[in-house]
Amino acid sequence: MNAPSVSEPSRPPARSWVVVALLLTAATACGFLLDRYVSLTSQAMIYVLAVVIAAYKLDWIESAVCAVAAVTALNFFFVPPRWTFEVENQEHFIALGTMLVLALVISHLAKGVRRETELARLNERRARQLQALATELSSVTSPADIVALGHKALDAAFAGPCALALTHDGRELDLAEGIDTAVRDGMRCCMAEAAVLGPGTGRWPGLLAWYLPLGERGHVTGAACVRPALASDESGREHAQALCALLAQALWRLRLTSSMLAAQSEAQRQQLQSTFLAAISHDLRTPLAAIVGAASSLQTQRDKLSAPEQERLLGSIVSEASYLSTVTENTLQLVRLTSSAQELKRDWESMEEIVGAVLARVRQRDPERRIKSKVPEDLPLVKADPVLLAQLISNLLDNALQYSEGAIDLTVSVEAQELLVSVKDRGPGIAEAEQKVIFEAYTRGDQSGPRGAGLGLALCQAIAVAHGGRLTLRPRAGGGSSFVLALPLDAQQPGKEPSQELP
Repeated sequence: MNAPSVSEPSRPPARSWVVVALLLTAATACGFLLDRYVSLTSQAMIYVLAVVIAAYKLDWIESAVCAVAAVTALNFFFVPPRWTFEVENQEHFIALGTMLVLALVISHLAKGVRRETELARLNERRARQLQALATELSSVTSPADIVALGHKALDAAFAGPCALALTHDGRELDLAEGIDTAVRDGMRCCMAEAAVLGPGTGRWPGLLAWYLPLGERGHVTGAACVRPALASDESGREHAQALCALLAQALWRLRLTSSMLAAQSEAQRQQLQSTFLAAISHDLRTPLAAIVGAASSLQTQRDKLSAPEQERLLGSIVSEASYLSTVTENTLQLVRLTSSAQELKRDWESMEEIVGAVLARVRQRDPERRIKSKVPEDLPLVKADPVLLAQLISNLLDNALQYSEGAIDLTVSVEAQELLVSVKDRGPGIAEAEQKVIFEAYTRGDQSGPRGAGLGLALCQAIAVAHGGRLTLRPRAGGGSSFVLALPLDAQQPGKEPSQELP
C-alpha cells in the first residue's frame, strides 16, 4: 500500500506501445478476414473494440494514440479508395470523424472508470488497514508497542521515510532515536499548534512532508512525519490523520487506564487505612481497657486482693496483651502485603522444617494433642518467605483449635506441580453464604465463638497470593472445614540436573 495517492498503474512504455501495435494488427487482420462478408461499418466496429480494450488497459496517451491510429488504419486499408489516405465521399469522411470522436470519448470514460476502480480498491485497502490497526491496538499494554505498530502502519501506507515519536509533556519527544533534527523541529511545531502541517494544509506548505499531531489540543501525546506529501493528495493526508487518530486514542487509553489503576490503588489504600483505624478503635479498645483496669486494680488495691484474685488479674493482663500483640502483628502484616509494591524476599525452603517449627509452637496451646500431622519425606523445596508461611499455617491451626473440638489433621502433599498444605477440622463448618467473604479483612464467620478481629484468614490469603499461590476453603464430608494452601513448584529444583524434573 505504499502509495500516497491514486495513480495509474505503472507499465513500461515499450510494453504499452507493443500492446497498441498488437491491438491494431489484430483489428486489421480481422477486418481483412471478414472483408468479403461484412460492411465497412462492421469493420469500423472491430477497430472500436480495439480502442475500448486499449482505453481500459493502457494510459490515456497510449489509448488516444490507439484511437487515432485505428481511424487512420481503417481509412488506409478499408475506406475507398483503399491503400490511400484519401476519402472518397463526404459520408465516409463524417464516419471517420465520428469514429475518432467516439474513440477518444470511450478512452476518456474508460480512464475515469479505471481511476474510480483504483480509488475504490485503495480505499478498501486503507479501510482494512485501519480495521487491522484498531484490532491490534486494542490489546497493547505499553507505549513502545504502540510506536512499533504505528511505524509499521505508516511504512505500509506511504513510501516514506516516515517517523513517529511520543511526548510526555506536549513539548519534548520520547522514543525519538534516529530522527533528524529538522524532523524533530517539525514534530514539535505541529504538537505546539495541535494541527497538521505541510502541503495542502494551509500551514507551512513549503515543507516536503506532513507533520501530524497525535491527539487534539490539550491531549497531544506525540507526532508523526509522513513522506512523500503532495498538496493534491487529500485522501492520503486524510488516511494519515486517521492512522494518527487511532494511535492517539490507544495512547490516551493507556494513560487513562494507568490513572484509573493509580486512583483505584489509592482508594484501596485509603480504605485500608480507614478500616485499620476502625479496627484499632473497635477491636483494641476493649483489651486495652481490660489491661488498664486490671493493672490499676493491682496498683491501688493489691493489699486488699487475695492471691487467687491477683493471679486472675495478672492472667487477664497477659491474655489481653497477647491478644493485642496478635491483632497488631496481623494488621501490620496485612497492610504491608496489600499496600506494598515490593516483592517478597524468597529463598528455597523445606516445608518439613516450616511445619515442624509451627507445630513446636502451636502445641504449647494444644495440651490435648489434637493436631495430627502427616508430612512425607523428600518433599520438593519451595521458594518462599519462611516466616510468612509459618504465620499462615499457625493462623490456620489456631483457628481450628478455637472453633473445633475434635481432631485436627495437618497434611502436606504434592499434586499437579503444586505443594498442598491442608488443615482439616471437625468444627461446625462455615455457612455457604459466609464462605464468599470469609477471606475479607475484619470479617468473622461466627460471631458467637471466640473473639477476634477478623484478620487471620485475610492475612493468610494475602500471604498465599504474595507467594503466587491460593488459599481455598472446602467443606469436609461428615462436617467441618478444610483449608487448603496451594503453592506452585518450580520444575527445576536446586542441586538437580536440568533433566531431573518434578514428577
